[in-house]
Amino acid sequence: MRLYILRHGIAEEATVGMTDADRALTQEGRRKLRGVLDRARKAGARPSVILTSPLRRALETAEMAEKILNVESGLARTNALVPPSSPERVWKEIRSRNVEDILIAGHEPLLSTLMAFLLGCHALRVRMKKGALVCLDVEGTTEPQGVLNWMLIPKLAAE
Repeated sequence: MRLYILRHGIAEEATVGMTDADRALTQEGRRKLRGVLDRARKAGARPSVILTSPLRRALETAEMAEKILNVESGLARTNALVPPSSPERVWKEIRSRNVEDILIAGHEPLLSTLMAFLLGCHALRVRMKKGALVCLDVEGTTEPQGVLNWMLIPKLAAE
């Protein structure tokens, strides 16, 4: 299975009366995210489905990925990607979809711990910048065995 892990882009700061779940992407966040997704498309990223956290910034990130990467099957919201979920819960959700190429959009620190879990190295530390995209190949069912293919951060995607 090819798995793309995408951290949401830069989001606005919470204001008085605003919940964390309502924070939207900023213009800068959208611009940087577009650069990452354009590069990923040129590199051949073609997920067949997108799973996203229902929090607004992740949902907006997933919607951009859906459009830029031409994902025809749409996206699905899942609470498995809402903090404070666990890597095991996310893996169970991914496996339940029974697809070969999947993109997930979510939050830190869950995405870093998910990568460590999928790569079989729980001590692994990954700095998932906002708007970063990782590509893994993962085999296995209960115990995933992953291989890191690449990681793209906004700074590297800037033209």
